Amino acid sequence: MENNYTVLARKYRSQDFESLIGQDVLVKTLTTAINTGRIAHAYIFTGIRGTGKTSTARILAKALNCLSSDHATSKPCGVCENCRAIAAGQHIDVMEIDAASHTGVDNMREILDAALYRPTNARYKVYIIDEVHMLSTSAFNALLKTLEEPPAHVIFILATTEIRKVPVTILSRCQRFDLARVPVETLKKHFAWVAEQEKIELSDGANDLLARAADGSVRDGLSLLDQAIAQTGGHVDEGAVLDMLKRTDRGTVVNFMKIVLSGDVNAALNKLDEIYNNGADLTMLLNDMMEWTHWATRMYPSLRLQDATSSPYTADQRETIKKINENISLNTLSRIWQVMVAAVSELQMSTNQKQCFDMLIVRLMHIADMPSIPELLKQNTNNTQKEEIKKETPKSDYLEIKTSEELVNALQNARELLLYSYYTNNLEIVNFEPQKIKYFDRKGDKDFSQKLTIWLKDKTNQNWTIERIDEAPHQQTISEQTKSEIESDPMVADAMNLFEGAEIVNISK
Repeated sequence: MENNYTVLARKYRSQDFESLIGQDVLVKTLTTAINTGRIAHAYIFTGIRGTGKTSTARILAKALNCLSSDHATSKPCGVCENCRAIAAGQHIDVMEIDAASHTGVDNMREILDAALYRPTNARYKVYIIDEVHMLSTSAFNALLKTLEEPPAHVIFILATTEIRKVPVTILSRCQRFDLARVPVETLKKHFAWVAEQEKIELSDGANDLLARAADGSVRDGLSLLDQAIAQTGGHVDEGAVLDMLKRTDRGTVVNFMKIVLSGDVNAALNKLDEIYNNGADLTMLLNDMMEWTHWATRMYPSLRLQDATSSPYTADQRETIKKINENISLNTLSRIWQVMVAAVSELQMSTNQKQCFDMLIVRLMHIADMPSIPELLKQNTNNTQKEEIKKETPKSDYLEIKTSEELVNALQNARELLLYSYYTNNLEIVNFEPQKIKYFDRKGDKDFSQKLTIWLKDKTNQNWTIERIDEAPHQQTISEQTKSEIESDPMVADAMNLFEGAEIVNISK
């Protein structure tokens, strides 16, 4: 019996630029190029599966060869002989080549030889080479020259999901377009429209799950929708999609993470057993937990990102996440994320995923209880300060300074050369008492009294009052006093009389 059913991914494939989903930049660039006649001889489309690479190539081929206009048009009619044949993949001048099965240089030579002949029914002979990265090195080399300077009637359109495997020499000869992942909201609108066309009941919750599971791929999403319709008979709700995907609903994930972060190991493992016994896929559960951690981090108050409304959670679930964030640190979320990322490969290689997941939960709860690195450093600093307090300098080790001469000796012994030099050379000491000094500063250094006060406090463990006066008492500085005393010494006087013009330049002890 003939099967007339067409899967949704094929039935609702984009047939023109206006219906191409989620690729606005690409559409604008190509339509402008066609309308202005700036048509390149080679294009390369790259992106993940299901974003419209082959569909775009077919639409471009129709735009170049549509019979509704006597030249290329950005709005192919879709009903003329050329448009219908291209859409069906049956046009003699538009050849779709699977590079995975035509990898050799001989296959490429056949294509290049045929490209020399003019098209039979179309304006342009179009070669669409899908998964072009699968070509061999020899095949790429054979394509190079023709790709750079093809005949005027030939257009090459290359498509690939692995752009890094395409030689740079090929890329440099093509106009490159990167097809973006289709946003979740765009996918939801499209799936809702498809469900309406198919007269299917699709709940908003189910639509959201399908759009997020599609991961930016229109084809993947439509395939999942097709599967959900077949499973439910046309009434697709959130529960059916969760059961089909073997996923746990986000409310359960939020509550599960709340238990994990509470520190109750027994409750967390019991909840995991319940989720597992209900048929959840542990790989999907880990992905959902990573999604929760990602959004909890983005919703953390100190980051102030303010985009919580774009998260996949309901208002009540977002409030729960905010309350959880009040009791955990950003460092904790970061450590949890790192452990989960490492667990992805562990789960894939494990022969018993449930055991692996049990140990993951225990590890997460242990990580959550650990102090952060800043907290450890702070704790270590506090301990060091306490030890220093215990080892405080005994009273007997402090200096007792009662006279100006004792201060001069203390400064010299401590090798405080700047304070010593300034004190002895520039100050006229008016009064000196324990913890109190009054002086006139010939140079007027306003910071000197503060520096000397700090030093005296440290060395004597006493608070000193140091006062600078503004009127000079016209007294000698300590250096001048010392010099006068030396000059008045009879032996020094006799020595200086031996040399005409001799004078005392410096005095050192």
